[in-house]
Amino acid sequence: MYCQVINTAVDQGVEQLSTNFWPVVTTLEIMQQEIRPLLAVDIIEQLHRQFALLSGGRGKDGAPIITFPEYSGFSEVPEEDFLNVVTYLTSIPSLDAASIGFVIIIDRRKDKWSSVKASLSRIAGAFPGNLQLVLVLRPSRLLHRAMADIGIKMHKDDFKMKVPIVMLNSLSDLHGYVDKGQLTRELGGSLEYCHSQWIHHRTAIENFAVTVKTTAQMLQKFGTDLSETELPNDVQCTKDLLTAHTDKHNNLKDELKLALKQGTTLLGCIKEQAAKSENHKLNPDEMENLTTVERLLAQLDETENAFEQFWCKHHLKLEQCLQLRHFEQDFREVKVSLDSLMDSLTSLSIIGDCVAGVELLLKELKTLQEKAQPTLEKAQLHALHGDQLIQSNHYAVDSIRPKCVELRRVCDDFSNEAKKKTDILSKSLQIHMGIDKVNQWCESGIYLLASQAVDKCQSQEGAESALTDIERFLESAEKNQLTELRNLHNQYEVTSVLKALKRMEDVQEMFEKRHVSLKRLSAKQTRPVQPVAPRPESSPKRPPAKTKGSTTTGTWSHQHIMTELIETERLYVEELQSIMEGYFAELVNSELSHLIPPSLENKRDVLFGNLPEIYEFHNKTFLRELENCAEKPELVGTCFLKRKEELQVYEKYCQNKPRSEVLWRQCGDSLFFQECQKKLDHKLSLDAYLLKPVQRITKYQLMLKVPAHGNLSELGKLLMQGSFNVWTDHKKGHSKDLARFKPMQRHLFLYNKILLFCKKREETTDGQEKTPSYSFKHMLKVAVGITENVKGDNKKFEVWYNGREEVYIIQVHVIFMFQVFLRIYQFLHMRTGGSVVVSFIRYFSFFIYIYIYIQRCTLDYNYNVDAVIPLNWINTCLMLCL
Repeated sequence: MYCQVINTAVDQGVEQLSTNFWPVVTTLEIMQQEIRPLLAVDIIEQLHRQFALLSGGRGKDGAPIITFPEYSGFSEVPEEDFLNVVTYLTSIPSLDAASIGFVIIIDRRKDKWSSVKASLSRIAGAFPGNLQLVLVLRPSRLLHRAMADIGIKMHKDDFKMKVPIVMLNSLSDLHGYVDKGQLTRELGGSLEYCHSQWIHHRTAIENFAVTVKTTAQMLQKFGTDLSETELPNDVQCTKDLLTAHTDKHNNLKDELKLALKQGTTLLGCIKEQAAKSENHKLNPDEMENLTTVERLLAQLDETENAFEQFWCKHHLKLEQCLQLRHFEQDFREVKVSLDSLMDSLTSLSIIGDCVAGVELLLKELKTLQEKAQPTLEKAQLHALHGDQLIQSNHYAVDSIRPKCVELRRVCDDFSNEAKKKTDILSKSLQIHMGIDKVNQWCESGIYLLASQAVDKCQSQEGAESALTDIERFLESAEKNQLTELRNLHNQYEVTSVLKALKRMEDVQEMFEKRHVSLKRLSAKQTRPVQPVAPRPESSPKRPPAKTKGSTTTGTWSHQHIMTELIETERLYVEELQSIMEGYFAELVNSELSHLIPPSLENKRDVLFGNLPEIYEFHNKTFLRELENCAEKPELVGTCFLKRKEELQVYEKYCQNKPRSEVLWRQCGDSLFFQECQKKLDHKLSLDAYLLKPVQRITKYQLMLKVPAHGNLSELGKLLMQGSFNVWTDHKKGHSKDLARFKPMQRHLFLYNKILLFCKKREETTDGQEKTPSYSFKHMLKVAVGITENVKGDNKKFEVWYNGREEVYIIQVHVIFMFQVFLRIYQFLHMRTGGSVVVSFIRYFSFFIYIYIYIQRCTLDYNYNVDAVIPLNWINTCLMLCL
């Protein structure tokens, strides 16, 4: 019965394991259904007492035989121990054998009737199985045998046994009921039986059966745990779960191996017992033990196979889950990188406001593409890995396939968007380069127009030269392929292109107008210069001129010059103010910050240079001082002298001008400058106003220069002028001049080619103040001789030519004027044959140096004005100016 219980439990476990190893009922239900049988190990001490035993013998009809051998302390055996032993022994035979009924042999040959009676009473009251026959070997002593006969008759009904009780006198009587082969040697039979060995076998078999059942239950529980475990959603947890399940599987595998080893060893022991001799046969109980162990081993093998099949499926699923989690994790990482790259690509502007800006954007785009290449390759490889998972029949195909599609889509989107932006930026670069070409051409044109001096264009030669420059410049438009910009405009209709084309048209229109004017001037005949004849008294050697009378050089209103100087200065300050308020200050206006091009950020000082410093000087200082000279024009030179240091700000501005122009070409077409120009209502753009300081510093020369009637420009630059005493000392027929000892008062104008002798007059016209005018008397070419000292007088010097045929003695009022005039004249004399090109600023600086020296002599140190100025100082000043 016990083996049947064990086998049934194991069969159920194997059946559940063999059907996909998926438990049908819960562990709690299994435990509730379990009926734990009594095991030999539980009553090992009681079994060793040997007051009852199951030798393995059978009755004639196969009924199991339980023997109660001689045991002196049988009556002292506790009721519980007796019941446990009997119950255990009756549970060992199979259900079929137990159903026949048990044959009980009670051996009391050496005992008393009382022992027989007690044994029958216990068996009758506590035997758990079916009884077929009770055989009692009565006491062998005569008295006790008689008492047994009488007692069995008298108390037969007291035992309440439904089976016959046979009192036997000897073993031979017993052999009449049971075959000797089924009886142990103690009962005169041939059945070999060792009680200790029997206990050992029973314990081993039962332990093995328990092991099999326990192993089946562990596998069943493991399968339940696996089926109820949810697959993790991340890589690490999946790894941990796979490791834990693998370790548990390995442990269970080891348990199975141990159980198989235990069963195999037990089976070998049972078979070894049967092989002791050829005639030895296993009794029915031993045969049943052998069968039980073999069946348990077979069931254990089936359990192992079912378990391995289930584990392979589960392990495959865990590995696929880990692959899926790795795939998902890599997908998320790659997707984040792709999204970041896509955001960077999307945010990358395709609107550059200049060539440098577009080139920078193209460089950034190229850098982004290079940066994205490893990520794109990784995404493609990851999508390919997903395809491989799908081909390997992964359980999560529906989850993997959309991710592969998404990766490929994002890669394609990035590549297409990058190509699109590259094409757009390339076209934009082409457009901006065309715009820059046009702007440079326009700027060069405007500069060319501005550099063409009006006075030079009055002559036919100058007009033709300027006309050639105009025509050559207009031809350069075709060489620079400026028409390409118009084609680009026809394709894309860009606003900035339209503005550049409009500017080019405006410049072309300006050139056309200038071209027409120059054509008109070059067509006119140049008006000849009237020769001026000196008065007889100024040059007796020369014949009288054929022209009538003397020609004056004209008059000039200093007041008019001063008025123009002040008015233009005010306009200049207003223009500077509009630049400072309308452009310079707006660069820090937060409302317009979104319109400021990137190329202009933190470069305000580059674009404007030190214009704020120039504005402050003219607005607060120089304009006011010029206004104070309105009634006294002769003081205007003092203003320039006094502020010569402040005027150095223009040097810094001019040095920065190339950088400013480069920056303007990069950002001049931005919306910021358009908005500022619109607010100021300026017709010209900012670059035209940034040229004002350069134009202003050069205009001071033109306004301070005293103009005269006639073509004085042919005489070269006016280097110096002043009032002198002049004598003439001529030879050969000029006796009148030899007798003239009274000096003539003459105003001398020293040009780099001619020395003019004029007479100064002051006339009052229309009730106005006296204005000076100069009458021409004589002129000498610079290429004449010169004598520094005349008769020891350090205030006189001579100029002469033609071997001293015509000599002019010139006397200055102060020594320094003599020295200055003399050094300039000497220098020009040395440079005769070449052109002395001296700018106004240098002349102006020279006289500033002279004026400083006078001030130092007269004001600061009360120095004698007739003192000699050091020649090296004058020479240094002269070289600096020239």
